[in-house]
Amino acid sequence: MVSSAVPKSRGFGSETLKFECETGNYHTFCPISCVSWLYQKIEDSFFLVIGTKTCGYFLQNALGVMIFAEPRYAMAELEEADISAQLNDYKELKRLCLQIKRDRNPSVIVWIGTCTTEIIKMDLEGMAPRLESEIGIPIVVARANGLDYAFTQGEDTVLASMACRCPDIGEHGNIEEIKNNLTIEGSKINTDVLPSSAHQTCQNLDDLGPNQKIGLSTTTSISLSEPKRTQPPLVLFGSLPSTVVNVLTLELNKQGIIVDGWLPAQRYTDLPVLGENVYVCGVNPFLSRTAMTLMRRKKCKLINAPFPIGPDGTRAWIEKICSVLGVTPVGLEERETKIWQSLETYLSLVKGKSVFFMGDNLLELSLARFLTRCGMIVYECGVPYLDKRYQASEIALLEQTCLEQNVPMPRIVEKPDNYYQVQRIRELQPDLVITGMALSNPLEARGISTKWSVEFTFAQIHGFANSKDVLELVTRPLRRNMMQSTSNKTLVK
Repeated sequence: MVSSAVPKSRGFGSETLKFECETGNYHTFCPISCVSWLYQKIEDSFFLVIGTKTCGYFLQNALGVMIFAEPRYAMAELEEADISAQLNDYKELKRLCLQIKRDRNPSVIVWIGTCTTEIIKMDLEGMAPRLESEIGIPIVVARANGLDYAFTQGEDTVLASMACRCPDIGEHGNIEEIKNNLTIEGSKINTDVLPSSAHQTCQNLDDLGPNQKIGLSTTTSISLSEPKRTQPPLVLFGSLPSTVVNVLTLELNKQGIIVDGWLPAQRYTDLPVLGENVYVCGVNPFLSRTAMTLMRRKKCKLINAPFPIGPDGTRAWIEKICSVLGVTPVGLEERETKIWQSLETYLSLVKGKSVFFMGDNLLELSLARFLTRCGMIVYECGVPYLDKRYQASEIALLEQTCLEQNVPMPRIVEKPDNYYQVQRIRELQPDLVITGMALSNPLEARGISTKWSVEFTFAQIHGFANSKDVLELVTRPLRRNMMQSTSNKTLVK
């Protein structure tokens, strides 16, 4: 529905969440920006972006990585001869990939397609298998081009392509048999079921001191401290810093749940085993394509849970995983209460304040739910793209939070039109607008406090402990305004 007028009451303050759709343009970064965090996450990878000079300029300026730092990504620049088919695409890509193998020798090369490769119909998926067999390095093709709705969907495209490369559980029946039969008796291991390559490790176990035995693992990567398996396999997907991965894994381990792997893994060679009886759960709201691939191509079972952003979201995320896997959660309510108590300083600043999301990175619903729980009023939640099936639990939790806090329901506008949004902002006069970088300065010039939405993408916002970082970002412009108003009053006096 296209907005033709901008009444204050329409949509905002209704008894249930209302979803609208406008016809605005997408004001967002290019999805190839996902290279900036994925090449750091997957340590043995190399990303090759196939595009024009514009793509190269964007990567060089947006990522801010200097040439002599030798980052693990590069630009395959398409020139006029490539676009007019005067050069052989396969030979050119082969030459570049051989150079990458010689200089870096990565475990995987990821080809990132761009708008240009789409327009000239470059058959990357057709060339990759042939070249992969020639150079002996896996090549993953991801079309993370500017035709997507939001820049964060670049990661979604890469993970969906990488999910197809994960080994099937049927191919690793022996590993599953080892997991089920591995027993711990004091410092002894039942080595009857281990492969011959692991026997030498186990025979020398008694020669080690007690401190050396802690965390020791066999060639099957099964830790001695791992509890006995009573649940189906669980794999989590979404790219997070290693510290956050460890924290979320530990939170589930406290509930007696074993995490069998992450997608993406820290190394490409450690991709998780997937299959029909494997449960998967996402940690970011922009991974709907990956979720669909895991369900359709790998036959995995998706746990549809709210996302672990904020104390309320993290608790709901853990509780949903526990309920699906048949585990009774313990101590989560007390844990959440302690986190809220530690945030009192920030809560006093945001309580009663209003916020307006213009829509940029698909994190809007999760942030709106968390800020509503903090006592803020969300006027509007603009979203470039909304998959209601994948975000069903998040939407339900947002509605429940608004009812519990006794605050008006926000308008949820998909593909918002910035022209109409600016009109609504003028009428509503929110205390804070969370927007993209392109609109931040014009709004600030009109006396409206803003916060760049891209900062939430790169900050560590997942888990109980990182809730403080979210509120630190939100309250920074509010505190700046308070300081300016105080100084102005002092000058008047």
